[in-house]
Amino acid sequence: MPRVTVLGAGLVGSLIARTLAADGWDVLVCDRSEDALGALAGLPRVATARLDFASGAAIAAAVAPADVVVGAVPGFLGHTMLKTVIEARKPVADISFAPEDPLVLDALAKERGVPAIVDCGVSPGLSNLACGRAAAWFDTDTLESIVISVGGLPLTRTQPWEYRIVFSATDVIEEYTRPARLVEDGKVVTRPALSDVTRFELPGVGTLEGFLTDGLRTLLTTVKARNLREETLRWPGHAEKMRLLRDAGFFGDVPVEAGGVRVAPRAVAEALLFPMWKRPEGEEEFTVLRVESRGSRAGRPARLVHDLFDRTDAKTGATSMARTTGFPCVIATRLLSAGTFREPGVFPLELLGTRPGLFAAFVDGLAARGVAFSETEEDPWPP
Repeated sequence: MPRVTVLGAGLVGSLIARTLAADGWDVLVCDRSEDALGALAGLPRVATARLDFASGAAIAAAVAPADVVVGAVPGFLGHTMLKTVIEARKPVADISFAPEDPLVLDALAKERGVPAIVDCGVSPGLSNLACGRAAAWFDTDTLESIVISVGGLPLTRTQPWEYRIVFSATDVIEEYTRPARLVEDGKVVTRPALSDVTRFELPGVGTLEGFLTDGLRTLLTTVKARNLREETLRWPGHAEKMRLLRDAGFFGDVPVEAGGVRVAPRAVAEALLFPMWKRPEGEEEFTVLRVESRGSRAGRPARLVHDLFDRTDAKTGATSMARTTGFPCVIATRLLSAGTFREPGVFPLELLGTRPGLFAAFVDGLAARGVAFSETEEDPWPP
């Protein structure tokens, strides 16, 4: 059976490891956290190893026996990890949300002769897949706009934050501080994160709010839409609270003196917020993704909408965010292992979404895991 090394045993990495092991793969899971590895200890076909992700040599040794590698490390470690795996000539499916542009490693991947499918989670990930699908579906050079709306939230609102951590806690703060890049009238512009708050109606759930975040990444150069934006969804009022903390300096990295001790405000904010944001055992949550694209098809105005809505798995307890982030990565891993996709280079999912067979592989693979990712065409374009 295929051998895979999963780098990272967090919420998503552990689900990927469990899923592949249940499918009959031999899985080695590496992490620096003994507690995270302990949760996987004793599972059939799963071996664990403690690993310092800051060591390139240690990563190279861990992936040496693998047929395929999965990257699921915190974002600030992601780029170096990906580069190390590519240098080791290992096909890799990566969900690490690194701030660096993964496409800068494309030439290296081509030189080493290995495919790297990157940003293959929910968003970035399935959102990119839908954008690639739209780019190929509409008439050439007619893609007017794409709006990505995505969020993971507790089903029950609990004051004061009405939020739970459903992926890397450090990356959550990054969403609130890093300026958002978007495309307006064909030009890349920058807006403050948490700005341009909109309302989003989710049937069966209620009203959410959307605000700008910097999640477009590779889409800024790979998909030619006249207007392109990503908004993160939260319960109404969350953006205002996060802006208050950010603008007051609580998310700053420059140390300040307090009681004779110098400390970064962000470190204090994270230490206080993360325990409050931790999801209680058994609390139900949901993930929603909508990608709405507008343009022309066969010379007529048209709209293409991709929708996903998933809730905590009642049988396994797996969170919807882990499922909708992890399962696309599982599908990408299987495509690499089977040789279905073997083209050397770095490939975000929008580049796979332009190919109907690969787009269908993700849609069908998600459906087999109980996750519906639907496509709706509207022609002509509604007013």
